[in-house]
Amino acid sequence: MPPSRATRSRGTDTGHARDYASIALAYAKRAAGDKQQLDHCKWVRLAAQRHLDDLKRQRAKDWGYRFDPWHANDICDFMEKLPHIEGVWEKPTIVLEPAQIFILAVVFGWRVKATGLRRFTVVYEEVARKNAKSTKTAGVSLYCLACENEVGPQILTAATTFDQAKKVFHPAKRMVEKMPELQEAFGIIPWAKSITCADNGGYMQPLHAKSKTQDGHNPHLVTMDELHAHSDRGLYDVMRSAFGARKQPMLWQITTAGSNTHGVCYEQRTMATKVLERSVIAEHIFGIIFTLDGPKDFTPERKKGDDPYDERNWGKANPLLGAAVQLDELRKYAIEAQNSPSAEGEFKTKRLNIWIGAASAWLNVSQWIACGNDKLKLSDFRGLDCYIGADLADKDDITAVALAAIDASGKLLLKTWFFLPDAALSRADPASKQIVELYRQWKAGRHLWTTRGDFVDHNKVERHIRRLHSALNVKKITFDQFAAAQAMASKLNEDLGDGDNELAGILSKNANNVTDPAKDLEARVKAGAHQIVHDGNPVMTWMAGNAVVDRRVNGSIMPKKETPMSLNKIDGIDATINAMAPMQLPDESLDIDSWIKSYA
Repeated sequence: MPPSRATRSRGTDTGHARDYASIALAYAKRAAGDKQQLDHCKWVRLAAQRHLDDLKRQRAKDWGYRFDPWHANDICDFMEKLPHIEGVWEKPTIVLEPAQIFILAVVFGWRVKATGLRRFTVVYEEVARKNAKSTKTAGVSLYCLACENEVGPQILTAATTFDQAKKVFHPAKRMVEKMPELQEAFGIIPWAKSITCADNGGYMQPLHAKSKTQDGHNPHLVTMDELHAHSDRGLYDVMRSAFGARKQPMLWQITTAGSNTHGVCYEQRTMATKVLERSVIAEHIFGIIFTLDGPKDFTPERKKGDDPYDERNWGKANPLLGAAVQLDELRKYAIEAQNSPSAEGEFKTKRLNIWIGAASAWLNVSQWIACGNDKLKLSDFRGLDCYIGADLADKDDITAVALAAIDASGKLLLKTWFFLPDAALSRADPASKQIVELYRQWKAGRHLWTTRGDFVDHNKVERHIRRLHSALNVKKITFDQFAAAQAMASKLNEDLGDGDNELAGILSKNANNVTDPAKDLEARVKAGAHQIVHDGNPVMTWMAGNAVVDRRVNGSIMPKKETPMSLNKIDGIDATINAMAPMQLPDESLDIDSWIKSYA
């Protein structure tokens, strides 16, 4: 049992071998301070900075979490009492490396102030092969089985095949077999296909995708090993939906990189990166990714991506380099990779944790956030030539409206609005669960407007555009190429046009039409807040992080979603490009509609 909060606050923690919480703090400071990203990739630095920022935030009475060093120390102390089960080591028991201590201390140390329960219920951990993922996860499983005061904890190790599921279960079983004192202390018994705990009535067992007993579980902990290997989301959805009756359930996902960027693993990776970039606020998700940096992942001081064949970069994907991972072994893989295309893919994905086939992100989310100002109001647009862009939804999707203008200093001002039908907030399919939760948060924060029914109400959108036109000097309204957009443009021209030049027009989405405004937006975001200021709408920030880009040999670019059916929307980006397109005209006297038709 942990000591009282009062005892812990005095710093009297005599039951643990080392001060692991301080080791985790030192690691976080070292990683966050690595601004050149020489030893720590972007995602590790962001995970570290999040911990440091949260340590400051916990002082606020209205923030619901606190860091408890006792819990951080306890999991690490437990882990270091477990025996090695294979290989030759200087010590018979596990010795945690700083990166491992950081992960364990953060996941188990952060607590809900009101209850003392764990804050993090979803963990996404991605790291290169042979960095002791399975061994660490086995230790976490045993700790959750015996040490969390849970009644009848169910610990499930889930994977696509039984052999894969055993890679976490068998190390845990061997650890128990080699530790009679652990068996005696908690009444733990290792069986052929399960581990039971007599003290609390709990058990641990492996589970695979073809198992007939996937349903009916009430898990305290689910570990999903090598998530990238899941060809569909069936097992993931079953395990995710099983939570509910536990006070602090946890889903721990561990994986190396893969090539299926349309699967559940890359979906979870994307969510983790958004949480780390803070374009999505999800206090219950912990994510960390050990990989090499690409060109988009660097700070402005370094613009080139990491060379995968420069061994100075290998430690970024292999935090246990020199311990569980040997440099000489990686050198052998690198030689083979440089001389064999098939070996190259394996080297990059499994040894350097680089996804193959992933589309490149377009806008840097951190730079985008830095350009935000929630004090930007409609009054800031008065007296300026204003341009409206809209991306009208088909059926039950998001509709976006963007207002853009250039101020006297040449800075782009951008304000956005988003509309969604109420029915979209009641979607029950598991694939939409996380997105729907975001929609609800944004609606509550008045960042997303909903309309009644199953389909977006275009009349409400049109009324909003008309109000903007009546309040501001709107020069042009540009829609996407969609049937409802054509109808709305016709009505606006009939009611608001001057007869000579149409107020509203349609812009076909192709590389010729979008390249100039897209490049202008890209350049302004890179330049910073002296070139663009937006209203900080979190829906738009989410969409900025969702956009990827095709770069053509002729220099044109095409921002788009990662996949056509992706739930990660970019409607706000499309609306912004529509608004900015007429602003790119070299001659103000040139008719926008003639210009649009020349490119369509």
